[in-house]
Amino acid sequence: MYFVQILSYLDLGESIKYYKYIYMKTDSEKGKKLNFALNRLKNLNLQDLTLKSNLENLSAQKNQLEIEKKQIEEKYQNLIGEHKALNYKLENINQQKADEQKKETEFSEKIDELNQETDTLLEEIDKWQM
Repeated sequence: MYFVQILSYLDLGESIKYYKYIYMKTDSEKGKKLNFALNRLKNLNLQDLTLKSNLENLSAQKNQLEIEKKQIEEKYQNLIGEHKALNYKLENINQQKADEQKKETEFSEKIDELNQETDTLLEEIDKWQM
């Protein structure tokens, strides 16, 4: 929950970087530590049942971390895709807004021109009537 609150204060791009930094760093550190421990255990006498079970547990943990890492990488790629799609939509919306403002300005200018022409015509009519 705390992580989500932090993300709400950052923009999406920064959130993705932050998410990747926290989880990828943690997974890679865990993976390195597990590999180191597995290598040390392989060098010991495997006749001891405790060592074998520890080795199996560490191997299972390593596999689980690799699965989690893949899932996080997939989520990261999905977030990047969503980020690109949202940026594209935002650019389109901003372009539409700029186009609408331009049209409104042009319309206002045309109305002003028509008002000036109307005033001129009314003045001319008044001159002819006098």
